[in-house]
Amino acid sequence: MSYLVLARKYRPQRFEDIVAQDHVSRTLQNAVKNGRIGSGYLFCGPRGTGKTTTARVLAKALNCVNGPTPDPCGECDPCKEITAGTSMDVLEIDAASNTGVDDVRTLRENVRYMPTGGKKRIYIIDEVHRLSAAAFDALLKTLEEPPPHVVFMFATTEPGKVPQTILSRTQKFDLKRVPVKALAGHLSSIARKEGLDIEDGAIKLLARKADGSVRDSLSLLDQLTAFASEKITTETVVAALGMVDRQTLIDFVNAVAAHDSKSVLAMVKTIVDGGGDIRDFTAELLEHLRLLMVIATDEKSGELLGFTSGELDELIRQAGNFKLGDIVRLIKIGMDLNRDLKSKTGLDERLLLDVAAIKMAELEGTIRLEEILTRMKQEPAPPASGNLFGPDQKKG
Repeated sequence: MSYLVLARKYRPQRFEDIVAQDHVSRTLQNAVKNGRIGSGYLFCGPRGTGKTTTARVLAKALNCVNGPTPDPCGECDPCKEITAGTSMDVLEIDAASNTGVDDVRTLRENVRYMPTGGKKRIYIIDEVHRLSAAAFDALLKTLEEPPPHVVFMFATTEPGKVPQTILSRTQKFDLKRVPVKALAGHLSSIARKEGLDIEDGAIKLLARKADGSVRDSLSLLDQLTAFASEKITTETVVAALGMVDRQTLIDFVNAVAAHDSKSVLAMVKTIVDGGGDIRDFTAELLEHLRLLMVIATDEKSGELLGFTSGELDELIRQAGNFKLGDIVRLIKIGMDLNRDLKSKTGLDERLLLDVAAIKMAELEGTIRLEEILTRMKQEPAPPASGNLFGPDQKKG
């Protein structure tokens, strides 16, 4: 049997299995339970958060032999066919490759046909924002007055590109990035089922690297299992994914706090010579600075970031080396670097990073208005005589 990647093997099949999207799952379950089934749904959110998966689970809930039901059995023929992607009543369309008005006209003609085995004929259109303006116009009338046996489910990462006329005719659900803690728990559960020997620190690092995407986290875990023959450690994750070690980020920012330009350039050289990706380092540095900004704003908020007590103490100590305004200015330098790296300027990436590193190390600390007023109060008053040149000097 061919190997099945973890993202497909552990794709949620019930509402309860969808990771950290309870606000969406609960609403849909209640709607199905109470018979309040809409004709159009729009699932929005970053990649890998469960938009298409939610649409498939809702399709099962509607077409299950026990349905409509908030808890599809997963064992009947309609459920199995939807899981396998072979259902004649649940049609998945990739809008990125079917953008034209002719594709939508074909869809409009097909909605007349009754479902063959299920109760509803369901159209799941992924990346719906990729449809052309003419295609949206062609879809509008059908979406406004669809046949009673038809349900449309749209998924998109860019809801701002979906016309308001479409948005107003659908129920919109926003799926959020999965928090690090929830994603780490999900990865731990899968690692146990797969019999993987992996450190908690490695799991947390994977969860942070995935940036809230369940699919990305499982793809990374797949990559790690192929790379590591034994126990997966934090060092394994860093080596396999070409990441910058967390200690390197801490040392780099410490050098910035000490205004040590020589050290930051030496670290850049070490990162580049070691094969590190400058864009990845920039992204991880920005994330590290963001954490410092959050902690500098409120130390108690650090408990919500999913770090161990030792890691959190280190971040609190490092945040104490900066004023909040200085951290914000460092982030601005990092954002400018990130923009320059992505733009096609033709400049050497190493040069851009060197310049940004020097800017950070040479950044002068901000002075708050309160400090200026305090200093002014502490400075001696000017001579009472009004002689600007002092008591023993005359204007010459």
